[in-house]
Amino acid sequence: MSTPPHASKLADGDTAIGIAPWPPGLDLSREHLCFITGKLAAESLGRVVAKAASELGFAYTIDVLPINVAALMTPGWVARQWRPPAQATRAILPGYCQGDDVAFRHSATPIHRGPRDLRELPGWLGGSAQRGEDYGEYDIEILAEINHAPRLALGQLLAAADELRRFGADVIDVGCDPDGPWSGVGEAVRALRDAGHRVSIDSLDPREIQPAVEAGAELVLSVNARNRHAAPDWGCEVVVIPDDDLSVESLEATCDWLEQRGVACRLDPVLEPIGMGFVESLKRYIEIRKRRPQSPMMMGIGNLTELTDVDSAGVNVLLLAICQELGIRSVLTTQVIPWARTSVRECDRGRRLVHYALQHGVVPKRLEPELVMLRDAQLMPPERAELERLATQLKDGNYRLFADGELLHLVAASLHLADADPFTLFQQLLASGPEGRPPKNLDPQHAFYLGYELCKALTANTLGKQYRQDESLDWGLLTRPEVSHRERQARGQQGEEP
Repeated sequence: MSTPPHASKLADGDTAIGIAPWPPGLDLSREHLCFITGKLAAESLGRVVAKAASELGFAYTIDVLPINVAALMTPGWVARQWRPPAQATRAILPGYCQGDDVAFRHSATPIHRGPRDLRELPGWLGGSAQRGEDYGEYDIEILAEINHAPRLALGQLLAAADELRRFGADVIDVGCDPDGPWSGVGEAVRALRDAGHRVSIDSLDPREIQPAVEAGAELVLSVNARNRHAAPDWGCEVVVIPDDDLSVESLEATCDWLEQRGVACRLDPVLEPIGMGFVESLKRYIEIRKRRPQSPMMMGIGNLTELTDVDSAGVNVLLLAICQELGIRSVLTTQVIPWARTSVRECDRGRRLVHYALQHGVVPKRLEPELVMLRDAQLMPPERAELERLATQLKDGNYRLFADGELLHLVAASLHLADADPFTLFQQLLASGPEGRPPKNLDPQHAFYLGYELCKALTANTLGKQYRQDESLDWGLLTRPEVSHRERQARGQQGEEP
């Protein structure tokens, strides 16, 4: 009998299954799934699973363990309390059931950890992820410019370069100032090269370019009729731009002149900002590609992201899509203006997204969650009737917070408060105790916690994001993981049963 794909081998030769990832493309019609839950979630889970089973065609069992809140389960506790039904082919734990899965290492039934929100179960079971195994491939190179490099100390320059490389930059572009040659350019380029960086030099001045290429710069930005006379002496590839008239003809003339002298060229017709000839500049890229279908090209996309009052991610993806379709295989970006300060990371994700879309002939939708930052791709607001029912079932005074897009909700045993204003909601809570006094469990630490969570919930309602108590809001690639209140408590009570 072969080892199942989710299993690993223990040192003694036993098969270790543990908690396995959900297998994509599973034929659910041949499965009997056992869902493990607690008392409070059993009814809601039953409704969700029944609907999913009718749509996806699987058989199921729901095992309700002797605990009210399923989120308090641990794998060790479940292993002691539960035995898989004989007909079950797979078992699914609640998403919040965290901890060491060693308790399941000898289980003959594959065990999986489901999503944290049971309303996500249908999509999770059906393998809703649309990305193929080859997602992540790309062929667009990112040049990340360090602006005003001469003004930085060498240590600052190296630190900036290291950060840009970590974010996805392939080449560090050393941006020079226009007011004269930088005497330290050779030292700076050499230090970057010694640190393992690929380097380009961004200057029109041959007095800066020559020492930079001698120190190891592999690419020169930029060359036109004014400085092309020096390019044959540099011995490296150059980016050719139009003359001051921005004409395709002047760009081609410089390219022809250089190629006749053995200089490798990369063509950049220059992207203009909105209001300064943006559409006409796009036409130049299309025209050059038609005239020179095999020539390497580059687009300086920072001209748009830095000079447009809009968050940069969408702009970057759109420009990368244009580059992908036109065969422009390098982009120059920078991240100086605050709204574009994560452009390199956005470009790194964006180039993978557009590459996959073109390679597979699909629209770039539901493929790259890290680029959906301001608003969430999917919202599942709680039903208010469900919250009312929850308040009648709870036996403890712990506060559960919810956001439905309009109102903030606070639920505890026999208590359901709701308001759009967190201050009003908190005033309601202060008056909810005996004789209109604050509840006994509302100490300063608890009040601070509720204030913090209500702030997140209000932000979610304002922007159209999913709020889950004790979890970070999802900001895509900008998400900052946080240790939840529940996890902090669990760490302090490690070893205790729920």
